[in-house]
Amino acid sequence: MAFKHSILVVANRTADSDELTGALLARAEQGPVAYRLVVPPMAAGPDSRAAAETKLAAALTRLRDAGLQIEGSIGPPDPIDAVHAVWDPRSFDEVIVSTLPGQASKWMLMDLPHRIARFTGVRVTHVVASDEKVKLESVPLPARDKPGVLAPLSVLSWGGRPSTPPRGGDEAPDQPDEPPDSVA
Repeated sequence: MAFKHSILVVANRTADSDELTGALLARAEQGPVAYRLVVPPMAAGPDSRAAAETKLAAALTRLRDAGLQIEGSIGPPDPIDAVHAVWDPRSFDEVIVSTLPGQASKWMLMDLPHRIARFTGVRVTHVVASDEKVKLESVPLPARDKPGVLAPLSVLSWGGRPSTPPRGGDEAPDQPDEPPDSVA
């Protein structure tokens, strides 16, 4: 009988994402593995817990349909507390954390993957996934007035700056400030 790895997966908004599903399938190709998905609610309260339960059910259905052996549960709202609640070093061999990309992720702002690695002492894999609610819109670029390689520099107004009157008045003085040199 082959050794079966047990992996803790922590995800919320990205629990049913394509990226997380792909990462779990790729990890399952390396050998027998069982997953435990923990979904912390976004905030405390019954509404957030109900939303997390809905997300967990959708994720479990999707991942089981993909052929993965996975169980799941709802954790406390804080993701560190959620890991603390289920972590047992005898039960898990590694952790996979799924977050939104960059600054869109509160979990990345709190450095969650590194904090979990320090707490557990096992390998933590970070999966950057997307959320259907956070799709970026593509906006077409405005048409350029001046075609060419240096067109972006036209905003600097090189050579095209209108002349400005001298400081202190609208007209240039007729007399210079210093008297001209006299020829003797």
